[in-house]
Amino acid sequence: MEPGLPSGPEGPALPPAHPTRRGMFGVEDSGDTSGYGGLVARDTNPIRGASTPRPWHEDFERLGDEFGAALEQAGIGYEDAVEKVIVDRGQMTIFIKRERLAEVARVFRDDASLRFEMCVGVNGVHYPDEADRELHVCIQLLSITHNRRVSLEVACPDSDPHLPSITATYPSANWHERETYDFFGVIFDGHPALTRIEMPDDWPGHPQRKDYPLGGIPVEYKGATIPPPDERRAYQ
Repeated sequence: MEPGLPSGPEGPALPPAHPTRRGMFGVEDSGDTSGYGGLVARDTNPIRGASTPRPWHEDFERLGDEFGAALEQAGIGYEDAVEKVIVDRGQMTIFIKRERLAEVARVFRDDASLRFEMCVGVNGVHYPDEADRELHVCIQLLSITHNRRVSLEVACPDSDPHLPSITATYPSANWHERETYDFFGVIFDGHPALTRIEMPDDWPGHPQRKDYPLGGIPVEYKGATIPPPDERRAYQ
């Protein structure tokens, strides 16, 4: 039986059915030159639904218990800091409430039972259909001491795209937060120098958001243009 799946009278209970989508980019009624037009993909967005029910795999059970004890020792209420915990495909993702992100990051670094010394990545994701939770930031932490990893995820609305910076705890997050700001528009309060890192300073918009135009943008330095997708050559 898979960890976290409750058992029923006729064997392990199956996870709820996920909606599916066809194709890679959701383009319809136009030429698809990506080669993925016939792909049928299962929607595994972990935002939908509640926490993965326990018991989890023993390693995640231990980490979950140690994290809860570390929060209590730091004087942080579990319900005040944590939205949910998703355990899926060999990875634990803890959804953190945005106002407690900086405090929780310090707990992960400083508590002896956790000791996640390294932040190895900060990445943005845009879910335009998630009302008041359109922008997500995923943070990957690594413990060299205990040889394990954990992912933190935090959401904020497009109308108020502010999150606390974790650079005071993890200096390696500096450039990652700048990239997430550059491409997704998430503003990290308390960052020492939150400026664009790849796009020009006067570039309009944030190119990795789902609502960013797909084409028709002049290519700088070459004088060429990229035609919109419906005007590109298609191969049938």
